[in-house]
Amino acid sequence: MSMPEELTPEEARADHWHMLRFLAGNALFGFALGLSIAGAMIAFDLGGLGSRIVRSQHPWLVCFILATPLAFTFSGAVTASAVMLMPYKRKKDRG
Repeated sequence: MSMPEELTPEEARADHWHMLRFLAGNALFGFALGLSIAGAMIAFDLGGLGSRIVRSQHPWLVCFILATPLAFTFSGAVTASAVMLMPYKRKKDRG
């Protein structure tokens, strides 16, 4: 079995930036997905949640307290799955 060729510093830097952009995009997608699910829970009045929020004294605070942990949880889950599916290219595959 032959040893894999090492990347030059410029290629490694470009590869790292590509991976960071890939992970950041997935994290943002997960965050948006979590926010949209929280919005859907409120809009569809799941378990009377939307009507309770409308009648609360501080509806924006309740929405924030509901949506923020949900968004961060989905962001972490999507990012973790992206790490497992991260595209890895070898130097000889780059042609």
